[in-house]
Amino acid sequence: MEDSSLSSGVDVDKGFAIAFVVLLFLFLIVMIFRCAKLVKNPYKASSTTTEPSLS
Repeated sequence: MEDSSLSSGVDVDKGFAIAFVVLLFLFLIVMIFRCAKLVKNPYKASSTTTEPSLS
């Protein structure tokens, strides 16, 4: 009985690890798109980010 509970605990940890890796990849993809947008048009991106602080 202890072996089955131990294996299920390992599966839960593995699931958390997989979910964490998936979230990291999603975050990485979002950052890549944001950086690509910034590289594509840096003046527009910087003007929109600094505009609220100036007003």
